[in-house]
Amino acid sequence: MKKISVHEAVGHVLCHDITQIIPGKIKDRAFKKGHVVTKEDIPVLLSLGKDNLYVWENKEGYLHEDDAAHRLAKMSAGAGIDFSEVKEGKINFIAKYDGLLKIDTSILYEVNKLEEIMLATRHNNTPVKRGDKLAGTRVIPLVIDEKKIVEAESIPKNTFIEVLPYKKLKVGVVTTGNEVYYGRIKDKFGPVIKGKIESYGSEVIEQRIVNDDSDLIAKNIEELIDKGADMIVCTGGMSVDPDDTTPTGIKKVGGEIISYGAPVLPGAMFLISYKGNTPILGLPGCVMYAKTTVFDLVLPRVLVGERIKKEDLAAYGHGGLCLECDICTYPACSFGKGC
Repeated sequence: MKKISVHEAVGHVLCHDITQIIPGKIKDRAFKKGHVVTKEDIPVLLSLGKDNLYVWENKEGYLHEDDAAHRLAKMSAGAGIDFSEVKEGKINFIAKYDGLLKIDTSILYEVNKLEEIMLATRHNNTPVKRGDKLAGTRVIPLVIDEKKIVEAESIPKNTFIEVLPYKKLKVGVVTTGNEVYYGRIKDKFGPVIKGKIESYGSEVIEQRIVNDDSDLIAKNIEELIDKGADMIVCTGGMSVDPDDTTPTGIKKVGGEIISYGAPVLPGAMFLISYKGNTPILGLPGCVMYAKTTVFDLVLPRVLVGERIKKEDLAAYGHGGLCLECDICTYPACSFGKGC
């Protein structure tokens, strides 16, 4: 590109967007890249503080900011992502469908270490809706040496941002507790679990209420798996009290216990295990009354087919403290955003 006086710009092609800012009223594009300057544009450009303009002048080995943004987007975005138009040199990543945003943050870090390139995203493992903005990228100068874009494209494991769609699972619920089993109190867990499961497109195929007998708990878990449940959720009896036997019942199923306990509040007494490929979740009492808990962090990951590991839970310690705000804005908050 070359710099010329605005008075000499008639007939030239702008190589960048020009923004108009009126505090409290507008911040938008007044002239678009590619616009051919006319005589009538001159007073408008002067009112925007443009005494000089940069007009396009092709030079081999260099890329305009718009072209560079397109290449950065293409090399980093994987499944489930659409793109906005390029505006003021920036392109946004948009979710094609509801799902879980997955980002390889180590690759993101490597990209942002490069000179004159930036890529900003939402947090990894954030549940997103179709049409949500996920990320944005651009280069810093109006024109960039193509070698820098090639360097970004050469970083191993490209397409490190994607949206995983939720699977439609059949879920079995085992609610434990003598107080519920014998009708002393009404079950409050069932409606909460059903609502959260169905909000992701899965279904609760059956809920069973059993007493505090670990053998009976194990038996009902196994029967629901045999009946076709893709996931089991156990509610109640998850504390360390001697008469809370749900963890013992889950262990008797004979699966792999990933963790009993998670560095998340609310939700420290969370348990997750696997019987083959079937996840079995033990939910603490807070899930019944707290708006957002460890269940909301783990459930979307299970529903996209991710097998939760001990280190996944350990990572929640950073960001795992819910502030229990009067008005819950999750997932647009810090809760669970450390991993």
